[in-house]
Amino acid sequence: MRDRMARGKNAGPAHLVLRRSPIEAMGCYTTLPIKKGELVVEYTGPRLSVKEAEALYDDLARTFLFGLTNGKEVIDGTGVAAFINHSCDPNCEADEVRGRVLIRALRNIAAGEELTYDYNLYDGAPDDEALCRCGSKRCRGSMYSREELRRRARAKPARNKTTKKAGRSGNRAA
Repeated sequence: MRDRMARGKNAGPAHLVLRRSPIEAMGCYTTLPIKKGELVVEYTGPRLSVKEAEALYDDLARTFLFGLTNGKEVIDGTGVAAFINHSCDPNCEADEVRGRVLIRALRNIAAGEELTYDYNLYDGAPDDEALCRCGSKRCRGSMYSREELRRRARAKPARNKTTKKAGRSGNRAA
């Protein structure tokens, strides 16, 4: 299922709607207030092995894959949760509980607000900056986790030497 809008047509809570987002194309919004700590939605979709996901999405820059903590599987998001955009100052958080990904409110969320969580990306091609467009005052400029940004900064001098020597910019990851 590569068509982004087809993903959003799957059932989700009636109070969650999709519409244009200033962060990234489409976003997920709530039409009702949500209280801090409340379950907002589950991230649903087929489970794929990392290898299957890489083969399926190798040619695409954007995916709807949610990596599970076992490191072997991802969820290929097909519901409204797949449209929850990244923010460095999010109003939700994603928690994995017994293999299910649950999105909960970090604070009270007003009706009409876009739902966001921190993607904390941890993998990707060395040349993929995963630029952030959240626009928050706390924006770190990337959807990568702070730990991943530190790791990449330490690896950058070595990567630059390798890249210069090899004469190429690296490979794309799914």
